[in-house]
Amino acid sequence: MAVALIILAAGKGTRMKSDLPKVLHSVAGAPLLIHAMKSGAALEPERTVIVAGHGSDAVEAAAKDWSDDVDVVLQTEQLGTGHAVLQARAALDGFNGDAIVLYGDTPFIRPETLEAMLVARGDHDVVVLGFEAADPGRYGRLVMDGNALEKIVEFKDASEAERAVTLCNSGVICAKSDVLFDLLDRVTDDNAAGEFYLTDIIGLAHGQGLSATVVRCDESETMGINSRAELAGAEVAFQTRARGDAMDNGVTLQAPDTVYFSHDTYIGSDSVVEPNVVFAVGVTVENNATIRAFSHLEGCHVSRGGVVGPYARLRPGAELAEDVKIGNFVEIKNAVIDAGAKVNHLSYIGDAHIGERSNIGAGTITCNYDGVFKHRTNIGADVFVGSNTMLVAPVTLGDDSMTATGTIVTHNVPAGDLAVGRARQENKAGFARRLFEKLKKKKAQAAKET
Repeated sequence: MAVALIILAAGKGTRMKSDLPKVLHSVAGAPLLIHAMKSGAALEPERTVIVAGHGSDAVEAAAKDWSDDVDVVLQTEQLGTGHAVLQARAALDGFNGDAIVLYGDTPFIRPETLEAMLVARGDHDVVVLGFEAADPGRYGRLVMDGNALEKIVEFKDASEAERAVTLCNSGVICAKSDVLFDLLDRVTDDNAAGEFYLTDIIGLAHGQGLSATVVRCDESETMGINSRAELAGAEVAFQTRARGDAMDNGVTLQAPDTVYFSHDTYIGSDSVVEPNVVFAVGVTVENNATIRAFSHLEGCHVSRGGVVGPYARLRPGAELAEDVKIGNFVEIKNAVIDAGAKVNHLSYIGDAHIGERSNIGAGTITCNYDGVFKHRTNIGADVFVGSNTMLVAPVTLGDDSMTATGTIVTHNVPAGDLAVGRARQENKAGFARRLFEKLKKKKAQAAKET
């Protein structure tokens, strides 16, 4: 059956103390909202509806930046979760399938959990996601009769016996879309908060002879984010899970607690990651690569057998072919490095293409920016670039060419040629001694005058 996602993202999040909508605060390089969208996207939904409110323009921009295939609707008044879900009705007009209600501030629900809910929906009209809480606190309680869910009771409306229940409501609900909206039409705000509770549909479902049940998940999946402290806790939770997943997939992390992943980081098996490495958004590392300590990677691709670092920075657009070596204090930006090439020491390579097996000497810089435009440097195969070479782009070095140490290259170097572009050395006899004596006398005279 077709699936639609309804993701509630209208809250301001006053405890965040921020002008930014709560769902746009980031964990692992992505807004909380995107984490929720990614979880649901694994179900291949036919439609995705975001219910926005505070900062709706920014929420819509973030959602559509990640996926064009979303509808964003507005909840102008915050009248409760039931009211929020109803705002998605027009966007789902003509849809005939199951709807799953998710939350933009609850980023860690696994796709497998949502799939389990869809399976359970095959046997029940309404499915609720629940969890056994270590500290039930103020969560809504799920009151069961065997496998049947009798009702959901909000904490403020619960009796003492109901508050003793430890099976709690995550808020995530799955039902056939027409059933969901039909039930919501019957919800009232006759409760302690004066709001339209989504959870009230369970009692209403029973009144119509419909069945409801609970799918259970680990409490960690239901973590909601309402404050900066909870945001920090969510980052810790994400990193812990990501590190564990990486090691389970055959990646060696020498000091796991010092390695930081983004939501989309991919590292192939038999790769080694040394301590204090940061993977920002958009990084793919293939098998058998080594990322050495204190390196920072973002928006880049490292092929099989690559070695990066220590203390290297790969910026967006860095594309490393197989067996490339990027050494200490090297920065690569928007550049393709072909197989077997080396950039080992203290160099900046930007807006460039380096051919196979070429060697870039220490202190080499591609001078790619003239203050207005960026220009490209093209280096052929088997090129040897001497230390402290300045490559003033646009410029091309042909295959098997070479630059002398300290050369400033301002025009193309044909294949097989050696480029030498530096001033001839001249030694002035005794000049250094005389100059220092003159300067020391000048300094002593200035000290007397003060």
